[in-house]
This record gives sequence, structure tokens and C-alpha cells, in this order.
Amino acid sequence: MDAEQFENILKRGENIAVEFKRCKTPPEEDTFQSVCSFLNRFGGDIFLGVGNDRMPKGVPHNSVQNYINNIISVVSNPEVFFPTVYLAPEHFVYNGMDVIHIRVPVSAEVHKYKGAIYDRTHDADVKVTSTNDITAMYIRKQEIFTERKVYHYVEDEDIRFDMFPRIKKMAVGKDSEHPWKEMSDKEIIKSAGLYSKDAETGKFGYNLAAVMLLGTDEIIKNVCPTYRTDALVRKINTERYDDRLIVETNIIDSYQLLFGFAVKHLPDKFFLEEDGLRSSPRNIIAREMLVNTLMHREYKSSYRAKFIIEKDRMLTENANRASSADMITPDNLEPDSKNPIIAAFFRNIGYADELGSGTRNLYRYVRAYSGKGPQMIEGDVFRTIVPLDDNYSFDAKTRDSITEAERTVDLSSLTDIESKVYAVICEGAVTKRKEISLASGVPEISVRRAITTLTEKGLIERIGNDKSGRWIKK
Repeated sequence: MDAEQFENILKRGENIAVEFKRCKTPPEEDTFQSVCSFLNRFGGDIFLGVGNDRMPKGVPHNSVQNYINNIISVVSNPEVFFPTVYLAPEHFVYNGMDVIHIRVPVSAEVHKYKGAIYDRTHDADVKVTSTNDITAMYIRKQEIFTERKVYHYVEDEDIRFDMFPRIKKMAVGKDSEHPWKEMSDKEIIKSAGLYSKDAETGKFGYNLAAVMLLGTDEIIKNVCPTYRTDALVRKINTERYDDRLIVETNIIDSYQLLFGFAVKHLPDKFFLEEDGLRSSPRNIIAREMLVNTLMHREYKSSYRAKFIIEKDRMLTENANRASSADMITPDNLEPDSKNPIIAAFFRNIGYADELGSGTRNLYRYVRAYSGKGPQMIEGDVFRTIVPLDDNYSFDAKTRDSITEAERTVDLSSLTDIESKVYAVICEGAVTKRKEISLASGVPEISVRRAITTLTEKGLIERIGNDKSGRWIKK
């Protein structure tokens, strides 16, 4: 947050979406009551280190990280905060004073702090005890977020519990102290808000978010019969397609399949970050486009999502619950999670970062990849359009540093299994064959063969010894 934005907020003062906390000591109950009330209403912003008089006081400089860790710990503890929520407090300095900004999204769930429900009224956090008020809150949430719709006929056998070892590994790989590490599968489901209360019947059951994230292919087809993502390449045969992939499985595996498709058909260009390390604009762009279309889609719509790669552009299209009809840029971006439960799950397993980061990453890396900016168009159908130019190089001098293998290997020659394994290695989150197998959904024996082929083609290489080494993209 920059100084001008902060000053504008200070001028407006506290309201239904803004709360100031003096916070000279570690965050206390009133801070978490505000978090709870914002989640239950429209979301909002909490600033630690600002008095009720709108005057910044600052938090103790040496305690900033402890305060942030305390906030994350409390909202991740299902015994205190239920359902748990993912927050990413931000520290910034204003006029020499340390301020902590907590951006709280609107949630699809009704949250409780220490067993109590709080709601936001004007600039106050109000404890809700009336049965009528609580029922109205559940109904309001369910009408806004279709991901929260409960399906009572969905049972345990309709949920892919075999995916949980992989899910835990992904979450713990992102954060070694992640609370899911010690939870049972059922505890993770409840903590993530995937098993919720039906406001109309008062009964609990698996909701749409659970089905889309963890459901079997059969139950997904039952609940959302028109759900699928069409991935097409139209570079030569523009009337039909050069290659096609139809994805109709859960959205965790859908991401891996679609990412592998992107890696197979898009060139990986040389790019140096400011710190001198090499990154892959292709991987970052594909990740942000695909995560966005899976995470923020309106799944009850009959509109079929698309991921299309053409000669001069690629685009994603998905049904959307639009809050405006506008072109989205980093300047006018107002982060709005269309499926907060799914978005939180994606952040927990490392598929996504905080709200808004995807747009900023796209604008940065698309220019490095293609020399032009992307288009993100909000409407009943959300479209992301990224220009492509195979001849463009961000820094022509660095093109000589690209290996001969990268120039000549045709990624379209890879099999589907090889593409999946290569996509996981490009992500860089796992190191061992067993982990690659879990992340890609490919049997370990097939991973071994794919690694041999990818190594022979010069696409990957081994660093380190046999015991602690890893494969990386060459």
C-alpha cells in the first residue's frame, strides 16, 4: 500500500469496511473480532498502529513479525477461528512508523471466533446471537456464493480421499508449519469450509467447492453436467485445431493437465530477474491465467471454459459473476474472490498467492514475454488475452545464452505423461520421483521413464547427489 492510498483511507476514517487498531501490544480479541465480522459481511481492511483519531501511532518495530505470525496462527487454528481463513498481513512504513495492514476478503462461510459470530454494522463489530439474524446471514452467503451450495446426496465415496497425501505435501511444502500437517483428512475438509451447513434445512453436507476440488469425475458430472475446459492450439489449422485437450476432472488435477498443455505448446524464453536469477515468464503467465480461470469461475453456468493458444495470442474464457463491466489493470484492481473457499484452498496448496498478485504478475511478465501488455476483461464471461510473439526477446543480448537444446527441442513431441512430469519439474516445488508422481498423478514407474526421456532431450538435468539432489528444468 502506498502513502497516497493510506492517506485517503485515513481521511475517510473508520467505516463498514475499515477498522483502525492502536495495537501497542500483540493483537488482542478485538482485532480478531473485526476479522470475523469483516469475513461475515463485505470484507475490509484493518490497520494495526492507527488510533481511533485517525492518527498513525505505529506498532513496535521489533515486534512487527511477531504480530504478523500471531495473526496467521490464530486465524489458522480451527479451535479458535472456525472455519479457518488464509490471511497475508502486509507491513509498510508511513512517516517513519510501522503499520500492519490486514486485507480481509468477504467469505462464503459464516465464521466464528471463540465460538461466537460477529457481524459488521457501520464502524462497529457486533456479536450476533439472534437465531433469525444468524439464519439470514447463512442465506445471504449462500445466495452470493454458489460454491457454498450443499449437496446432501454427495457422500464420502464421492470424494477423492486418495488425493490427501498429495494435498498435505503441497501445503507443507509451501509452509513447513502448516496446520494441515497434523490434521486428519476430515479435519482438513471441515477447516477448509468444504463441509458446511445448509441454511434452508439446517443439515450439514459437502458443498459445491468440495465437489469441484475433490470430487470424483462421476459426481462432478452429476452436479455440474456442463463443466469442462476446452484447451485448443490453433496455429496452423485455424478452422479446427492442431491439438486439443478436454479437461473434465477435479480442478486440482485440471490445473496440472492444463499447465502441461501450455508447457507443451509455448516457447520458454530466457529472462533474468533484477537479482540476476533466471525465471520463466511462460510458466508464470500460464500459471496465473489457468489458476484465475479455475479459481474464479462460476461453476453453475452452462458456459464452457476455454484455453486457446493461437499464433499471435492465447486466451482464457470462463463464466463469471461480474461485479462490473470493465478492463482490469493494476491501477483499478479491486481484488474480489468469486469463490473464496476454492481460492483459499488454492493458496493453501501453493497454486495461488494473495488476491491481486495474479494481475500484477501478468502485467509484468507478459511484457517481458511478448513486448505488449495483456487484457483482462470483466463481464458475464471473463476473458484474459495475452499477446504472443515467438520472435520477441526482452533482451536480445541474452538470447545467445539460451542453450541449443532449448532452441531445437519440439515440446509438442512429448507424450501426455512426459508433459505432466515436465510441467511439475518446471514448477520446482517437488524434488523426488515419489513427490513428482503425487503432484502429477503419474505412476512412479512412468515418472522414472519420463525423466529418462526428458534428460536425453536436454529439457531437465540433475543437480546434487543421488540422495538429496533434485531435477530442474535445464
